[in-house]
Amino acid sequence: MSLTTPGNFSSVNTKEPAASVPKAVPKPFPGIRNAVKIAPAEVQLFSKYIYGLCGINIEASKAYLLETRLGKLLESEKCDSFTTFYYKAKADSSKLLEKQIIDAITTNETLFFRDASPFDLLKHKIIPEMIDHRSTSVPKGSPVPIRIWSAACSTGQEIYSIAIVLRELLGPNHNYSIKLLGTDISDTAIKQASYGVYNKFEIERGLPREKLQRYFTTQGESWKISDEIRAMATFRKFNLMESFSSLGKFDIIFCRNVAIYFILEDRIKVFNKVADSLEMDGYLMIGATESLTGVCPRFIPKRHLKSIFYQLR
Repeated sequence: MSLTTPGNFSSVNTKEPAASVPKAVPKPFPGIRNAVKIAPAEVQLFSKYIYGLCGINIEASKAYLLETRLGKLLESEKCDSFTTFYYKAKADSSKLLEKQIIDAITTNETLFFRDASPFDLLKHKIIPEMIDHRSTSVPKGSPVPIRIWSAACSTGQEIYSIAIVLRELLGPNHNYSIKLLGTDISDTAIKQASYGVYNKFEIERGLPREKLQRYFTTQGESWKISDEIRAMATFRKFNLMESFSSLGKFDIIFCRNVAIYFILEDRIKVFNKVADSLEMDGYLMIGATESLTGVCPRFIPKRHLKSIFYQLR
């Protein structure tokens, strides 16, 4: 509140005000551009666009995420606003910018044997139990099928962790028909998963040293998954918003830490499609902090030791 409002004239300054000195405007360093800020209308524009591409829901409060994730693309495309970049991406008939946007937005946070307990559960309960059930239903002498899908495999650490569990549990000379499928929306992630090459930081996150020495070989400063483990898995780009009918049926599905980025309506759709893709006595693994309560009543949670998995009712 001002001290010279009407009714309070006790402090009137009759001196001329000092001449104002203009502040120096700092000049950007040569070659460095100021980051482009995204306007609220542009947040809404890009949120709708990205949702249409891959189903990821970006709230209005996550404007910073769009700025940080897409900033380098704006700079490389010499766009001075997010609106300009949006229309450039929409007009790109090659869909290259669309792929780059998906790569930039998707969170490829993963590591080998992430959370540990799902893989212990796989080794000590799910696989042995499933083999017991399957052995009685296949013709004598026929291989027992083991079909596992990692629905958001990112750069491949999850599906390779599963492959290592199977290799150690079943041995090299087994009578099982193993199908391991890893899918992801990101072209870049699928490319790395297919190569099976990881840097020192990626290798050190979750991978025990004895498994590193046994299942990887050095490739320069990186590590490459062994041919034996690599041959167990296949990879393809796949959008969980699409129909699952082309994928077939699975005995075990890992769908961990991906549906958290979807709105409730889409989570319901995704897990109903997961239910359709799972064998009646199959197993579903979701993230440690996730729950299907209020999402898909077709599944019931079951507990084994400290782990939770889901099966169809």
